[in-house]
Amino acid sequence: MKLIISIFQQIFFIITFFTVLSVYGQDTTNTNITGIQDTLKNDADSIAAKDTVLATEFQDTTAQTTSPQERANALNSAINTAASDSSWMDYRNNVIHFFGNAKIKYEDFELTADYIRIDNNSHLLFASGSYDHNHKYRGRPIFKTAAEPPATTDSLYYNFDTKKGKVYGTFSEVEGGFIQAQQLKKNEFNEASIKNAIYSTCNLPEPHTHFGIFISRGLVTEKNVITGPAYLVIEDVPLPFITVPFAFFPKMNKRTSGFLFPSFGEDYTRGFFMRDIGWYIGLNDYWDAEIRGSLYSKGSWETSLRTRYRKNYKYDGGFSMRFASTRTGVEGTPGYKPSKDFNITWNHSKRQESNPGTTFSASVNVGTGSYFSKTAAGGSYDYDQITRNSMSSSISYGKIFGDGRFNFTSSLSHRQDISAGTVFLELPSFNLNMTSFNPFDSKDRIGEQKWYQRINVGYSLQGRNSISSTESELFKSETLKKFRNGLQHNIPISLSLNPLQFLQFNTSVNYTESWYLQTIRKRLDNTAGGFVQKIDTVPGFSRAYDYSLSSGFSTKFYGMKEFKGKLAAIRHVVTPSINFNYRPDFSDARFGFYRRYQDVNGNEAMYSIYENSVFGGPGAGESMGIGFSIDNNIEAKVRSTEDSTGFKKIPILQGLSFNGNYNFVADSFKLSNINFSGRTSLFDQKLGLSFNGSFDPYQYDPVNMRRVNQFSVKDGVLARLVNFGLSMDYSLNSEARNSRNENIEELNNASNGAMTPEQSQQLARISSDPNAFVDFKVPWNIAASFSFYYSKPGVVSSITSTLNLYGDVNLTPKWKVQYNTGYDFKAQKIILTQFNIYRDLHCWDMSFGWIPFGTYRSYTFTLRVKASILQDLKLNKRNDYYNSF
Repeated sequence: MKLIISIFQQIFFIITFFTVLSVYGQDTTNTNITGIQDTLKNDADSIAAKDTVLATEFQDTTAQTTSPQERANALNSAINTAASDSSWMDYRNNVIHFFGNAKIKYEDFELTADYIRIDNNSHLLFASGSYDHNHKYRGRPIFKTAAEPPATTDSLYYNFDTKKGKVYGTFSEVEGGFIQAQQLKKNEFNEASIKNAIYSTCNLPEPHTHFGIFISRGLVTEKNVITGPAYLVIEDVPLPFITVPFAFFPKMNKRTSGFLFPSFGEDYTRGFFMRDIGWYIGLNDYWDAEIRGSLYSKGSWETSLRTRYRKNYKYDGGFSMRFASTRTGVEGTPGYKPSKDFNITWNHSKRQESNPGTTFSASVNVGTGSYFSKTAAGGSYDYDQITRNSMSSSISYGKIFGDGRFNFTSSLSHRQDISAGTVFLELPSFNLNMTSFNPFDSKDRIGEQKWYQRINVGYSLQGRNSISSTESELFKSETLKKFRNGLQHNIPISLSLNPLQFLQFNTSVNYTESWYLQTIRKRLDNTAGGFVQKIDTVPGFSRAYDYSLSSGFSTKFYGMKEFKGKLAAIRHVVTPSINFNYRPDFSDARFGFYRRYQDVNGNEAMYSIYENSVFGGPGAGESMGIGFSIDNNIEAKVRSTEDSTGFKKIPILQGLSFNGNYNFVADSFKLSNINFSGRTSLFDQKLGLSFNGSFDPYQYDPVNMRRVNQFSVKDGVLARLVNFGLSMDYSLNSEARNSRNENIEELNNASNGAMTPEQSQQLARISSDPNAFVDFKVPWNIAASFSFYYSKPGVVSSITSTLNLYGDVNLTPKWKVQYNTGYDFKAQKIILTQFNIYRDLHCWDMSFGWIPFGTYRSYTFTLRVKASILQDLKLNKRNDYYNSF
């Protein structure tokens, strides 16, 4: 029913174009009446002769019922006309002809055709195309209005007096589908009769691959649609045995509710299924919703509620709530007991222009951790969703006030570790930041700032109320009493000077103070089983503070070596920096932040009374040291005729940096580990490479398995490599990567933030999976990525490395094969391997996916319509081994 109603939406548009042509006036085109060539007259006579029979028939069916005085009054508005070739006025018959891209424009209506004729005597308009020297019909009439898309016809008539019209061979788009009708006739009551019409998903004049509905005869009014026999046509093959002999539909010019057809299949774990049967609810122009359910033959079932909303220029979003009862195992066994799972998502975005300076957004994904694995990601079999091990949510609000000096943000957030079954909540957290200012500077200052006028002061305030628990214990009353909360103030004071031309001096003092409503005390409790450590929570206000000082210098110098030949020069940029930092020992008894007690072994131990608080407590141990870092950038300049400057820069090493710290007051291990990192790109930036790691400057005793407070250089070794990571990716065809990025950007812009959850998941998959986007314009792509990690903190070393291969190839312009595989060298096995075959059917997409082995081995066959209005019309055959273990 919904499909057939959509057929006639565009037909009503065809009717409306006649009403705007109900008046006619003088020609305003600058035409050349004299000197018209005989050939043009002959063409006009030829065209006129061809439609004499049609015109006579049309005039007989639209007999004039108005008086001459009424006709004179009807023709009192001007119609703008134009023709790129010429126009010819036949004064004898009072007929005007327009040739070559002829146009008629009246208010918001515009008609374009290769030939247009207006008979002033009969008040009859005729428009058509013409045949060129190759006998090809071109210049078909195209009419459009400001509110509707263009529609194309082979020819048309319209009578200004009777307001009746007839269209031959019309073609137009209807919300992603296409309608073609051999004849359409309109009367003065805004009623249209159609004959031999077909609604198709193909945009070609002769649909070659389509799913269509053929309607032999029909009548369309403002509120109703009446049809005669209508039957399906698939791949140009009529199916008259699937025929509706007669139908009457009310036409609702608004969003309407309707039935959602289910899909059928078999799941090897849950049995045969009827999935996603439901009802669509068109609430109003701003809201819609759908209720769906799924049933499985082995007792499992699912239900969901999804809703979307949007208000232009203000906000848009969507909400979904899904619940599943899943049975696995053998019936009659304890494992057959149903498992209850749920998932709730909510996304909301507010348009900045609706209320400048205020923001509100939401991205919520919360539920039981086993929902995606037990329901196969809600029946989507999305591998990324099934194997996900975390979920997170955030609802945030922001406000800028005080003439832009203050920025307030607040959020409710949650993080969930699915594998561990833990949940972390912040209900709520907020931040208040103040723009830094120079307190000793003057608004009336003249000249350069003095050194004390450069002192910069800032302020920020944070507040948190959080809790950490397991999924099973979260909503119990005992757990809800364990919320931790606090406030933290931060005041940074900084000064930046240039004492020398090439030397930058920076110094800063940072003060942090935290406020809590509870502290802890540790003690030993003497029980029958021995002494047990107890932790008591002491209510009451308490403040903790810490401060630190840092001063340093930084500079930058360059080195260049020039050459003769292809290599012009190599430039090395070095950015060294050194700083002095100091922080007192806040575990000293005079601060009162730490206390001592005897542990179960009788040893004296020290602990912080702010242990496990939301912001923690001040650190123990004095720190006074020197921090250092050095950054390197090396690039080459080669001579090239491709660049307008005659040179081309090639990066050799980008961002190779080393950093560390030396603590003078530490009792041992004064020098920290030396960390390093770097990146580069090779082969015209086709190969990207990045690496990082750290060196331990101290010796290691393999017998006692501990570090020794003695530098490794004494044994002739500069340092010991404790960890190293390397990753690289390579693509032989950069055009494929660029095409994918451009299409992601285009999809983002087109959606304008109003995407369904399925569209959001599709976009996320395309963004994260290089092989998830199919582009037939790119004939091939071969790409690979490699990751390597080495770790040896002590005697035992650990190495992990993974190789991924992915790409695609066009077998023909319409056939594409994709592949995605890899190898885990540590596990010595092939990781998830998948093959996909795509066929572009112009207005349809066909694909076959195959996972040949592994936990999620399966195959899928999908045939889907490209037209957006028919995205639910799909044939999906799936056979999988989901949860076959």
